[in-house]
Amino acid sequence: MTSKRINLYTGISLVMLVGFWGCKSQEITFKEPTENLPEEYNQQGEDTTTIASLDWRGYFEDEYLNALIDSALLHNQELNIVLQEIEISKNEVLEKKGEYQPFVNLGLGAGAEKPGRFTRDGAVEHNLEIKEGKEFPEPLGDFVLGATASWEVDIWRKLRNAKDAAQLRYLARTEGKSFLVTQLISEIAESYYELMALDNLLQIINQNLEIQKDALEKARQLKEYAKANQLVVNRFEAQYLNTKNQQYAIRQKLVETENRIYFLVGAYPSRIPRNSDRMMEITLDSLLAGIPAQLLENRPDIRQAELEMAAAKLDVKSAKANFYPSLDLRAGIGYQAFNPSYLFNPESLIFNAAGDLMAPLINRKAIQAQFNMASAQQIQSVIAYEQTLLQAYTDVLNQFAKLDNYTQSLETKSQEVEVLNQSVDVANSLFQFAKADYVEVLLTQEEVLDAQMELIETKLKQLQAKVQIYRALGGGWDRDAIVE
Repeated sequence: MTSKRINLYTGISLVMLVGFWGCKSQEITFKEPTENLPEEYNQQGEDTTTIASLDWRGYFEDEYLNALIDSALLHNQELNIVLQEIEISKNEVLEKKGEYQPFVNLGLGAGAEKPGRFTRDGAVEHNLEIKEGKEFPEPLGDFVLGATASWEVDIWRKLRNAKDAAQLRYLARTEGKSFLVTQLISEIAESYYELMALDNLLQIINQNLEIQKDALEKARQLKEYAKANQLVVNRFEAQYLNTKNQQYAIRQKLVETENRIYFLVGAYPSRIPRNSDRMMEITLDSLLAGIPAQLLENRPDIRQAELEMAAAKLDVKSAKANFYPSLDLRAGIGYQAFNPSYLFNPESLIFNAAGDLMAPLINRKAIQAQFNMASAQQIQSVIAYEQTLLQAYTDVLNQFAKLDNYTQSLETKSQEVEVLNQSVDVANSLFQFAKADYVEVLLTQEEVLDAQMELIETKLKQLQAKVQIYRALGGGWDRDAIVE
């Protein structure tokens, strides 16, 4: 074995040792999530039937609401922006995939050079002949046609792990799109029910205006017969004007709510068709939650966090591979001649091949920093996943409690309104025959108006809880639309 070979093998061995020493100094310790979900929701049992599996069209059963949601899924700007972000992520995967495959370039070049006669190159060319009796031409042409290839051999899966991480993040963004869909559907549904509630509030105010107007007329008649004074008339008229004034605030809310819905739909505002008279008739069927473990499958935000967590693991592995030696291969083949007529002669054939095995030696702090950042982000992704899981479970409990409490409140408030409606008739009759003070009539009318409005607001909160339960359980997104 010659001394040159010994020196070559010794150099390669030293590089390998340095590289492997750098790798062994970094141990990967992944943080794993704790999925200690309870086996069931409070007092919900272990029935695995869940409303999350229902299509939103069948869940809401309102043709006008479903038409709004259909339009929003096509035209909502934020959703379409997210779809383009998904397309960007898809191309990032292709970009990462191309990084660990060989790069091949085909090139064609032409040029000319005329060195000075009294330069070294010029003197050499003057004393040489291309062929016997034929000198170098002036200027000397240079024509090249060839292909070059370069390839970083992905020995430690650094590039492939980066590609797999990009692919997981691409899938995570599709889950993020699904989560946005559930949010969009729930926001439109809540706003739609709010519109119905505002219509009913306006109707209640109009009905009470008729009652108060009638009471005002009776007060004026009693004054004519000297059974009441101007103070009584003024108090009834002030109450009437106060109630009438509430219409304008509700109308303003109606305009803003309609405009908000059309903004979500991605269209310019107009009147939204709806059956507000049916609001109080909307019944809640059996809302089954299933079991907490189903959140892992049904909640898009949990699936997104899970994919982000898996991608973060691959980032750590890819960052660790930077401590290992990298192997770069380069090669080229083609034809080069000073005259195009000689370009494809066998004598014009050129080729080269080279390989570099390089290990990090000096700039280890930068590599260490990248590894530390990737490790911290992996821990962060696990914590974010656990937080998302806890938030999802808490959402379900909160919304079921909200639905239960507002359902009971609705029953109680309905009874209160019924009693107060009877009291208004009684108070007006007693006042007409001077059996009751006008203050009692005023208070009764105010109480019934407040109770009726609270009844509508309670019904609205019940319907919004129905929407939020569907969202919290992971309903609303199209499972067939997820990119595999």
